[in-house]
Amino acid sequence: MKYNRILLKLSGEALMGDRQYGIDPQRLAEYAQDIKEITEKGVEVAIVIGGGNIFRGVAGASNGMDRVQGDHMGMLATVINGLALQSALEDAGLETRLQTAIKINEVAEPFIRRKALSHLSKGRVVIFGGGTGNPYFTTDSAAVLRAIEIEADVILKGTRVDGIYNADPEKDISAKKFHFISFDDVLRKGLKVMDSTAFTLSQENKLPIIVFDMNKKGNLLKVVAGENVGTEVNL
Repeated sequence: MKYNRILLKLSGEALMGDRQYGIDPQRLAEYAQDIKEITEKGVEVAIVIGGGNIFRGVAGASNGMDRVQGDHMGMLATVINGLALQSALEDAGLETRLQTAIKINEVAEPFIRRKALSHLSKGRVVIFGGGTGNPYFTTDSAAVLRAIEIEADVILKGTRVDGIYNADPEKDISAKKFHFISFDDVLRKGLKVMDSTAFTLSQENKLPIIVFDMNKKGNLLKVVAGENVGTEVNL
C-alpha cells in the first residue's frame, strides 16, 4: 500500500444513496466493505463525515436561523452519521471508535489526540464527529485539522465525481479532468476542492488531497494502493 494512514472525508450527502434525505443502509454497508478491504491490508483509517443529509448550518442561516445555532445542529448531524457508519463498520467485523469534538459522553469518546493515535495503532477505525467543535468551520476544515493532528499521509475525499475537472462534468460534457494538479494551480484556476480555510491549511502543512469517486466499488483500495484514480492535489 502506498499510504499507511489515511483520513477519509465523506460528505453527509454520500450516505443518502438514491434517497432525497437521510441515510441509506445499503450505501453504508457498501462503504463499510470498502473500508474493511483496506484495513485488512494494514492501512490505518480515520474518517470525518459531514452532516448535509440531515442538516446544514449555512442553509439554516440563509433562512433566518442564527448561524451559531445552525452550526451546532450541523455538528449533531455529523454525530448521527458517525453512529450510523460505526454500526455499519462493526456489522462488517471491524473494531471502531467514535470520537467527537463536542462532549456526548454517553454515545462517544471526546476527541483526545493521543487516544486517537492509540486506537489507530491497534487497527481500530476512528470516526471523528462534531466537526471542529466550533461554529463557522466546515467538516472539510475538520478533516484537514484531524489529518494533521493524527499525522495522516493523505486526505482522501470521497465524492460522487471521479476527480477534479476544469468545469462541472455533470453540466459540461467537454469538461477536462485533471489527474494531478498543484495547490497553486487550483487557486489560480479558481477550482473548488474544499472550502478556502481547509484548502489553505492543507497546503501550508504539505498534506496531499486525492478527490475520487467513492461510489465505485474498489476505488478506495485502488487509491490507497497508489493507482491513478481520481485527482491528486499536491505541491
